[in-house]
Amino acid sequence: MSYILTLIGNGAIVFAVKLDHRIHMPMYTLLANFSFLEICYINTTVPNMLRNFLSEIKTIYFTACFLQFYFFFSMGITEIFLLPLMAFDWYLAICQPLHYPTITNSHLCKNLVALCWVTAFLCYPVPIYFITQLPFCGPNTIDHFVCDPGPLLVLSCTPAPGIELSCSLLSSLIIFITFFFIFWSYTLVLRTVLRVPSAAGRRKAFSTCGSHLAVVSLFYGTIMMMYISPTSGNPTGIQKIVTLVYSSVTPLVNLLIYSLRNKDMKTALRKIQMCTKISQSK
Repeated sequence: MSYILTLIGNGAIVFAVKLDHRIHMPMYTLLANFSFLEICYINTTVPNMLRNFLSEIKTIYFTACFLQFYFFFSMGITEIFLLPLMAFDWYLAICQPLHYPTITNSHLCKNLVALCWVTAFLCYPVPIYFITQLPFCGPNTIDHFVCDPGPLLVLSCTPAPGIELSCSLLSSLIIFITFFFIFWSYTLVLRTVLRVPSAAGRRKAFSTCGSHLAVVSLFYGTIMMMYISPTSGNPTGIQKIVTLVYSSVTPLVNLLIYSLRNKDMKTALRKIQMCTKISQSK
């Protein structure tokens, strides 16, 4: 159910931003890209997971496994790059409102989004290549519903501390740099909000900041548990629950927090709904 809601909700946001010219602004361009990313991200794992749950034959080919690994990680890293970009955009809108139109524009926003996607897809080909070169022996049964580095490294006939360390260092670098950048952006936003004379305005801003930080903390907390040390000895059941949270639950929560609580976005979605009803009546 959450899978269907995530696809429909994020798809509606992409179409709303595309069709409603009133929200052709950097903030909503980022939201539309984020929604499109969530659709891609959830489709790297959930369809195969559902097939395994519904089928008695739970197999995946070697090449398909590593393709899933690559796209799952690339989409996840793209999200890690987009979140601080969205946080910085919000910082500029709140803390530098007079300079916001001159600093940010659609051309710059699209270039930054493209940079996030391209950089993310270039992060993991080399580590994945070295993992594919490991000798795999035994039943080659992954006790997981997604091809993840931890379960894959466990299947190797020989220990691979170098590959594990490189994956851990790369993940740590990406996660911690972006997380502290987001934290710094929201700290500056909160400092600015505290100077707002209106109590109602402060409450609204604090509510928005709190919800954003809750989602960021949920996403970053789960990926830190999984990828700072991919074979750190977390019980398999815990790994599955944590992976389910950041791969399936977080995209739905992001939809509710980042988009559906936005007044302009809700107006654009209502407009699309009204247009759909009119076309159906014709």
